[in-house]
Amino acid sequence: MMQQFVDSVLAVTKESVKTFTYESLNNIVRLINGLSAILLTFLPGKSNILEGIHGWELRPTFRGPRFPRWMENGVSSFNQLIHELSVDSDTSSIDYSSGEEDNDGSISPSSPASQSSRVSRSSIFSNHDRGWTGWVRYIFLWILVPAKFLLGIPFRILHSSYNRGPKASVINERNHPSKLRSFKKMQTLKDHIVHRTTDKRRGVIEDLHLAIEISIEAIFDIVRKAAHFLLSPSKTFRALVRCYSHRGVEDSVPTATLGDNDPTPTERSTTFHQSLNTDARTCQDVITELGYPYEAVHVITSDGYVILLERIPRRDSRKAVFLQHGVFDSSMGWVSNGVVGSPAFAAFDQGYDVFLGNFRGLVSREHVDKNISSRQYWRYSINEHGMEDIPAMIEKINQVKTSELKLSQPGLEEEIGGDQPYKLCAICHSLGGAAILMYVITQRIQEKPHRLSRLVLLSPAGFHDESSLVFTAVERLLLLLAPLLRPLVPGFYIPTRFFRMLLNKLARDFHNYPAVGGLVQTLMSYGVGGDSSNWVGVLGLPHYNMNDMPGVSFQVALHLAQMKRAGKFRMFDYGSASVNMEMYGSPEPLDLGEYYGLIDIPVDLVAGHKDKVIPPSMVRKHYKLMKDSGVNVSYNEFEYAHLDFTFSHREEVLAYVMSRLLLVEPASKQQSSQKAGKLKKRERTSY
Repeated sequence: MMQQFVDSVLAVTKESVKTFTYESLNNIVRLINGLSAILLTFLPGKSNILEGIHGWELRPTFRGPRFPRWMENGVSSFNQLIHELSVDSDTSSIDYSSGEEDNDGSISPSSPASQSSRVSRSSIFSNHDRGWTGWVRYIFLWILVPAKFLLGIPFRILHSSYNRGPKASVINERNHPSKLRSFKKMQTLKDHIVHRTTDKRRGVIEDLHLAIEISIEAIFDIVRKAAHFLLSPSKTFRALVRCYSHRGVEDSVPTATLGDNDPTPTERSTTFHQSLNTDARTCQDVITELGYPYEAVHVITSDGYVILLERIPRRDSRKAVFLQHGVFDSSMGWVSNGVVGSPAFAAFDQGYDVFLGNFRGLVSREHVDKNISSRQYWRYSINEHGMEDIPAMIEKINQVKTSELKLSQPGLEEEIGGDQPYKLCAICHSLGGAAILMYVITQRIQEKPHRLSRLVLLSPAGFHDESSLVFTAVERLLLLLAPLLRPLVPGFYIPTRFFRMLLNKLARDFHNYPAVGGLVQTLMSYGVGGDSSNWVGVLGLPHYNMNDMPGVSFQVALHLAQMKRAGKFRMFDYGSASVNMEMYGSPEPLDLGEYYGLIDIPVDLVAGHKDKVIPPSMVRKHYKLMKDSGVNVSYNEFEYAHLDFTFSHREEVLAYVMSRLLLVEPASKQQSSQKAGKLKKRERTSY
């Protein structure tokens, strides 16, 4: 009787403490969110940032930064629509239970149809309405899993209390071994799908809620056990003896509870391996989850850097596209908007073999020298991006495509007359645009083939003399303090896993608390000259996670500052006439704008009217120099900010980019010979 009274008092006290702490934390967060909203109303220039246009921009109603749909819901609505249409038209065309699929013999399907994508779609979208209760039960039990380790509560207690209900039934492994094996196999696949497609990320505030609740549970559990021991020590001792004496019997007769959404404890414990609940998905995860093929190619540059060239392969296609990201970015930017709004998927659906480039500059420091120091690793400028990274990746593309096409199409070499058997276009954003231009010009100067057929440059870097006051101040600071900062700050990145995890979780909090997110978004936009890109939303992308993160070397930042000071698109100035003479053959770095006449392929320049990082006037400077040099160049301008070209779902720019790619067709034998003759004639007149 006394024990029941003590248990009741402790239970009431525990719930009261949990409620008090929970509401206190919520009130503090509401206060911070409210103060942020008040402060945001008085900040100037927010009307340009909080515009209600489509994409990732913040809304005037203080709604939080929007993440891509594949991050919020696991898969895109496009895949859901396709699956629902296919199920309505022919429900018996695919046997999901056996895992087999029909093969219609098509060589280049316009949309992904892999086995994994079909299984995931069927598991997720069939029985959509009645499946929501199952998802809630899964999430509820996953939240309780840490209690097993922190509180010492046997998992079978949680498991049995969770499954109380009229539909639950127990199956003994001896009596029904085949059913249990099939159930485990099905449940393993289901757990994998749930883990890969469910957004389980938590912010800092959610972690505090969970940590406080677990701590209170642990403290009161200790108090309750101590009270039981003091009130009836003999009874507690007998219970412990009985528990240990029956443990062997329980372990020798394993059972499994078979319900709608109830895997065994062993299976469930293996799926909960991300206790910190941050999104660490890679570009490969995004591509394969959406049902597209994937291939990773590790490329080693001539100076020993290991960079990742990712691919959405169409091995028999004679047209390929190379996509290169900008600063503080990775290949994730080209697939971050799912099937509908991503340039990589759009190009693949148009029949292209898609290659996604990645610059050097990851926190993991991939290099052939495993013991390379941080100072040595980050010792590179934009020169190395354009003269080491891109040449290595494009040469690897050439090797892969040439060998594959010769195997799949034996008579292709005679058909094209020994010329390149495929056409390769490049789509580059920001710093990637400057690097690809440097690559083409330096390859032409060295009389080496650049293997490209067309360039589509989205807000390319290179000219920066017209920029905001913030960038001007940073440029002067870098140039003034370069001798002091270069040995002390080799690169700009977040070095530890803890702070990278904290940044990822804070981005989630900015999404959950819109006024705070809006305030941070506004302050960040001030730092980049008022650009209205969704900078907060980009921080929540998976390539800004605790495992790895792109960074920028000090010399890349210094190189950009040198370009801004000189008002020219030129190569890195080593600060010494003798070193420059050794590198370039002149005491001054090469002015790449003076060599635009060597560009022998069409170039499409795209600028953003709201881009404050690289204003349209700077892109038009590229256009004017190319036009005066006789380059086949076009210029187009959209109402976009700097990050809208890659991270936002922009149908206009996506349609424009695809239209420019479609202008390049695989050359026939006659066209190839004519092109070779023109190139030889141009080289004789140029030199």
